Amino acid sequence: MTGIETLKRIAVEAGEIVRRGYHSRKEVHHKGIVDLVTQYDVETEKYLLDALADAFDGYTLVGEESYRGEYELERAIYIDPIDGTTNFVHGIPHLAISLGIWEAGEPRMAVIYNPILDELFWAERGAGAWLGEERLHVAPDRELQNALIATGFPYAKVNRGPEYRWVVDAFSTLLPQIQDFRRLGSAACDLSYLARGIFAGFYEIDLKPWDVAAGILLVQEAGGRVSNLDGEPYRFGDKGIVAGNPEVHQQLLEQLPQYTNN
Repeated sequence: MTGIETLKRIAVEAGEIVRRGYHSRKEVHHKGIVDLVTQYDVETEKYLLDALADAFDGYTLVGEESYRGEYELERAIYIDPIDGTTNFVHGIPHLAISLGIWEAGEPRMAVIYNPILDELFWAERGAGAWLGEERLHVAPDRELQNALIATGFPYAKVNRGPEYRWVVDAFSTLLPQIQDFRRLGSAACDLSYLARGIFAGFYEIDLKPWDVAAGILLVQEAGGRVSNLDGEPYRFGDKGIVAGNPEVHQQLLEQLPQYTNN
């Protein structure tokens, strides 16, 4: 039966392309003012689409570089060929292939693979979250003041609109109340490290399904919580995502500003 071992194998095989590209000259194009794509994003996604189509029949394949449909699907695999392309371009090793299988609105299987650091995170619904053979658990921090928090900045920041103002407000509010911030430049890596217990919390706005589809299950299976900014179950299309161990997640929700589109 096709399952998590197949998903892991496909991610590791695709990682060969990413690793080769990381150490090679890249053709960099702009999807937006600061949103980059390289030939290796495209090549990796093509490999993933072909391999997943062969192995997982009956799923819609939602790839960052090629999909142009709706996100709420009955059976789908959400694919980010290189989450952290800016890091990839600049030679920073925090990046990942992210594969999340969802059915009926719930995550079922997840793999996040960093081929540069050779970190293979994976999870199955009800079977825990893992880094290789190591079972993962969220950090034990109970107080926000002791928590290391991960976040990221939306591409829309360049417009200095409501997304930019929300990020600045959130940063200003939280910075005195936490141990510190970290910004790795990859939501998949952030959520993996949250599941591993390195970060105690994470929040961001304007993310796409392929950024978080796998990481959500990792955090949940490691004992953490994931929601939107209102504390409700996160759904693709929600403006913001908040994750953490149960105590820090709740404290983040209490401190983060509400988002208003004006």
